[in-house]
Amino acid sequence: MRGQVAKLGDRASPGDLILLDGKEIKFSAHKSEPRVILYHKPVGELVTRSDPEGRQTVFDKLPKLSPGRWVAIGRLDLNSSGLLLFTDSGELANQLMHPRQEIEREYEVRVQGGLGTEAIQKLLAGVELEDGPAKFKRIDALQGKKDSGTNRWYRVVLAEGRNREVRRMVEAAGGRVSRLVRVRFGSISLPLDLAAGRCIEVDAGKTRDLIKSVQS
Repeated sequence: MRGQVAKLGDRASPGDLILLDGKEIKFSAHKSEPRVILYHKPVGELVTRSDPEGRQTVFDKLPKLSPGRWVAIGRLDLNSSGLLLFTDSGELANQLMHPRQEIEREYEVRVQGGLGTEAIQKLLAGVELEDGPAKFKRIDALQGKKDSGTNRWYRVVLAEGRNREVRRMVEAAGGRVSRLVRVRFGSISLPLDLAAGRCIEVDAGKTRDLIKSVQS
């Protein structure tokens, strides 16, 4: 199509000279890799871009991104805290959140009164929720975490991320979650020294590992 005005449907080949208003348009040969940032969400922040009631959202504290915008990879409810990932690639976010990927989420959970043997067995075998069955891949009593009164801490792992899923599962087994902290998403863990309300950029190597986890 050399020397012609482009029309809808035309394709350019490598090496073609493309002009707009007489000026050359240059294209990058390689698409830049997605960026991923990790945010330590505190209790009381919403995972939404704006709130009609004026409450603080997680996006208020993220670094500005231009062009584009940060997309949340999953959610945490108002009363939950811990690891939240954001990316500048909507495609990557959708891939990581899709149930077929079965990406592990790991949480530290404080349960009022603790979980009995029967409740633990039920949660590992599967409980029925209003949006379908759900089960934990693993439940471990959390050693070294200070229990208070009858509250007991556990570390749980599941391979999906439905709305308030951990809380609803524990309730289905007869318990009640009084504290919930996400500490891992896939291969990315919450740094022990990252204060609540702060974020860091995930390094290129870990970002590539995350991308590979949805490409295999």
